Amino acid sequence: MRKMQGLQKCGGQGQSGIKGERWGTQRMENRKDLGHRGHGSSKDGDRRGTKDGFLGLPRNVKLLIARRRRTSCYFYPRAWPSLRGADWWERVVLKEFGPQDWLDKFRMSRETFFYICNRLRPGLAPHSAHFHPTLPLEKRVAVALWHLATNVEYQTLSPLFGVGPSTVQTCVREVSYAVVLLLKPLYLRLPDEKELENMVRIFRTRWGFPHCIGALDSLHIPINPPLRLSADYCNGQGWHSILTQATVDGLGQFWDVSTAFPGSMENSAVLESSSLWVLAKEGRLCPNPPKDFMGKAQKYVLLGDATYPLQDWILKPYQEDESLTQRQLQFNYRLKRAHSVIENAFLRLKARWQILLKCDDCSLELLPTLVLACCILHNVCEAHDNPFNEEWLEGTEPTELPKPCQPAPAAMEDGRAEQVRELMCQYFENCGEG
Repeated sequence: MRKMQGLQKCGGQGQSGIKGERWGTQRMENRKDLGHRGHGSSKDGDRRGTKDGFLGLPRNVKLLIARRRRTSCYFYPRAWPSLRGADWWERVVLKEFGPQDWLDKFRMSRETFFYICNRLRPGLAPHSAHFHPTLPLEKRVAVALWHLATNVEYQTLSPLFGVGPSTVQTCVREVSYAVVLLLKPLYLRLPDEKELENMVRIFRTRWGFPHCIGALDSLHIPINPPLRLSADYCNGQGWHSILTQATVDGLGQFWDVSTAFPGSMENSAVLESSSLWVLAKEGRLCPNPPKDFMGKAQKYVLLGDATYPLQDWILKPYQEDESLTQRQLQFNYRLKRAHSVIENAFLRLKARWQILLKCDDCSLELLPTLVLACCILHNVCEAHDNPFNEEWLEGTEPTELPKPCQPAPAAMEDGRAEQVRELMCQYFENCGEG
């Protein structure tokens, strides 16, 4: 009696418990029977023994086994974001990062980071992926900036933020496009007439070079192109690159950038193919009529090196030889000193955004947008007075490759430009500014 009460206390399943006991006995017998028939028998005997044993099982057990067989080959999705990654972003970065942490990891202050996020919000639709919750916009921007700043591989960066490598790639692509779309009109555009006058003033007061609105140079970014395009992207120094032409003001901020050119092209050919060439020929790089300089109406000038053609709006040094006069040597010194502003700008650009040291994870289709985005972000950081850590430069030194330096062809030289150089020589001789 007491035993029956105990069975009733278990949910009134005494009857089913007895059935289970009977089935357990029957199962053991079936196993013994299967083992007896299968051990040391032929394959046909194995199949027959297994089949007979299966038929001897209760119907509900057969259904259970059949269901498990059907689903055993399915792949179940893993939980995408790791708790550790999500927890790190929300609890550590957002709540515990100090000013130096933000600068080291994102190359900008916390205030500049959230300013960029707010500016990009209209261009970044809510992100969603299969089995992945919506990523906050700030987290997507953080993933992209971290990759651009450190050049860490997608597979290495993904567990840090608790997302998959493909999500990291998507964040980099979408944020780069949004930066170009929404921030380029604000931070990388053709200056108006008043801004051009201010640029002339900065070059004169800071660099001692008059009537100048910018320094012009090129940047070769190492890449691994497809084999079929290897020859196109092999530059004059024998390594593969994509070529970017840029112009900066006296503060080292970019105001014209043309990219996506294969490394085999010469600087003079890139210049002729760029929008800057068109702007100059249309007279949009100076007021109309041009401002007076040394008693003559003269266009504003850009400063280049020997790889660019001499034009009435592009000045380059005299070719170094023993026949140069003192005036010409003085001109070369002044020009090279002022031209160093873009050399320093390129150094800071690559040190801040080290993805530009070698683009391995980036497709050729995305690369021009990525380079342009880095130039824009450089301007944002400079305009917002974000500190530049000199230690970042140490990461660029081991990767420096010899730069192609093919002189511009004589056929592109403008004869009238020699008069402009002579005016500059006269200015430096008369003014004697240091």
